[in-house]
Amino acid sequence: MSIVLPDATTADLGPDAPKPTSVAGDQREAGLTVWSSEDGDTVTGVWECTPGTFTAVRDGYHEICQILTGRATITHEDGTSAEVGPGSTLVMPEGWRGEWHVHETLRKMYVTIHL
Repeated sequence: MSIVLPDATTADLGPDAPKPTSVAGDQREAGLTVWSSEDGDTVTGVWECTPGTFTAVRDGYHEICQILTGRATITHEDGTSAEVGPGSTLVMPEGWRGEWHVHETLRKMYVTIHL
């Protein structure tokens, strides 16, 4: 069986909520799980966040994402940063720590692989 999400850029993600790790801005986020493995170790979905800055930690899992809409600067705890926007692919391996500075509401498709 295949799962098709016809347009991830406009899919209804459900209600938004305050971003718990936000450190600047009145950020809100929403997400839609598209598929999860039976054991829950691999999950894919679509996520969106409004402008502002939040901290992120990838402990116990890897994340691979494709930016669908919006723009952000992703800054690793070592100070290196990258600008991302539509079409950018981002890999945050287990142990990644840093901040997301969302400039325009950002939507991504993600896959998480739990260890």
